[in-house]
Formats: sequence, C-alpha cells, structure tokens
Amino acid sequence: MSARLHEFTDGAALAEGLADRVAVQLAEAVAARGKATIAVSGGSTPKAFFKALCTRDIDWAKVTITLVDERFVPADNPRSNHLLVADNLLQGNAKAANFLPLYRNAGSAEEAATIVSRDAGALGHPFDVVILGMGTDGHTASFFPGGSKLAEAISAQTPRGLITMEAEGAGETRLTFTFASLQDARLLVLHIEGQGKKDVLAAATNDGPEEDMPIRAILRRAATPLDIYWAP
Repeated sequence: MSARLHEFTDGAALAEGLADRVAVQLAEAVAARGKATIAVSGGSTPKAFFKALCTRDIDWAKVTITLVDERFVPADNPRSNHLLVADNLLQGNAKAANFLPLYRNAGSAEEAATIVSRDAGALGHPFDVVILGMGTDGHTASFFPGGSKLAEAISAQTPRGLITMEAEGAGETRLTFTFASLQDARLLVLHIEGQGKKDVLAAATNDGPEEDMPIRAILRRAATPLDIYWAP
C-alpha cells in the first residue's frame, strides 16, 4: 500500500488543512493547463471541508466540480449529493465554478450514466483532485460490498466513465465513476474522521478480497499514492 497519513487534532483543523492542500492543487492545474477538475464525495464528513474550500481565493471560473458518485434522485432531493455540494461548496468564491451533475432526467440510471460519461470525457483526464470517503462497511464511491456491478466497477479493465450500482446498503440506485476514472487523480485523497473509520481502514490493509472491502481496490491498485486525511 502506498499511502500517506495526515492526522489533525479535530475535524475543523482537518477541513482547513485539506482545503489548503486542494486549493494549491487546483491553482497549479489552472496555471499549468488553464483549467482544473475536482470530484468530491457526499455524506456528512465533507461539509466543513466544503465550507472551507469555497472561501479559497483561486480562479474558480476555470474549475469544474463533479461528484465521485450520486444517488439516482433529482437535485432537490434531500439525499442527493448535488444538493449537499450546492449548499456547502458552490458558495462564496466557488459560486463561479462549473458543476457537472451526475443525475440526469433520463429514462433510467443506465441512460444517465451514458450521458454523464460522455460529458465527463470532455473534461479530459485524469482528474486534478479526487476526494473519496469511506463507509464502515469498507465501501468507497458507490463500490458497495455485494453491489450489482462491483466487479465491473473496480476492474482496471473497465473504462473511464460512469456505471450504475445497486446494493443493499445503498438505498437508491447509484451512479458512480469507475475505478479507472478515479485511481490516477493528480491528488487522490481519502477523507475520514473518527476512530471507527480508522479501524475500518486498518482492517482494509489486511489480506482479504477487494469485494469484501472495496476500499482495498484503491489502497492496493491506485496509480496515485493515496493521501489519507484523518481526525478523531
């Protein structure tokens, strides 16, 4: 496993430290290529990070924000990651950023995945920044243990783009970027908080199938060394 652990005293310090690191990466991308891309995760953990990042003084008009994964629900649904990002990240300075949603008002999640895969391909690759989270079951993105397309999603042979996922722990049908889309980001971060998540991560470093704890796919096979940001 090639990973670096960054420990902080609390979630507030982590949010500020991660925001600083991500802002530098995005600014460097804009300077080097005239544009930057970042894919973020949902859940309660990243809210403080989003609120810190949106205050950073970078050329947000040249930044495209998208999601690592999303529930197949409209943007006004309280469970949508889109709404979380709109309320917490697309604010302040970051209001000028472009946003690429994963949900589309298509006939099915599969149709939406096809549309978004095309749109995401136009951004170029790799992503400049990918921020992953992790569940207590060892899932990351929408790579859920027992997921309907888990083997396909975490296979290095599956091309970049979006795939659908259904799983018992997922609730709604999900849309998720594939392993290939995420694993070579120029900055690849796992953002977790609490001793429980740290214990899950420790378990994931042990021998065992990736299908049981899909975060293992990132830990073992990502092309970019993983930066783990953690606070108690």
